[in-house]
Amino acid sequence: MTHDSPDDQWPASDPYIGEILITSDDLQARIGELGATITAEYEGRAPLLVCVLKGAAVFMADLSRVIDLPVEFDFMAVSSYGSSTRTSGVVRIVKDLDLDLDGRDVLLVEDIVDSGLTLSYLRKNLQARNPASLEVCALLVRESCDEDELDLRYVGFRIPDDFVLGYGLDVAEKYRNVPFIASYSGPPL
Repeated sequence: MTHDSPDDQWPASDPYIGEILITSDDLQARIGELGATITAEYEGRAPLLVCVLKGAAVFMADLSRVIDLPVEFDFMAVSSYGSSTRTSGVVRIVKDLDLDLDGRDVLLVEDIVDSGLTLSYLRKNLQARNPASLEVCALLVRESCDEDELDLRYVGFRIPDDFVLGYGLDVAEKYRNVPFIASYSGPPL
């Protein structure tokens, strides 16, 4: 496998980092495109970026720097996985927003859309807070998900249904700092 950047070789000795699915260069290029599109579509407005912690933090930091508009941040933490690689099917809010959404243009920033369960829950929860608009920007969407059904405004990449790590996504809280997206090739959790 060829690597676009020295970052994509980090750390070469980890046996649990599988095939690189999205290089760091490809991530940054696509995020730049998303930022330009968001800038154009939100012209004259100041969107509130709502980051779904912890996985979307790296993505939102990079995305916010390529949106050429005044933006605000807020953070929400939800759980449907725990320390497992499979969703429990139950979504719970671990940390709620600090800001009022009433009348705001809200852009929900997600790391990955798996089944759509968490996204559906978040969308209903946030819509009930009366935002002026509510759109979703997801870095990754599983190939098995129906993008149209999920009503995703901005999508970075479609990926296979493999469990992935890196660029904010973790395996039992590890690998968030890997600068690319790779498949997880370790033992089942």
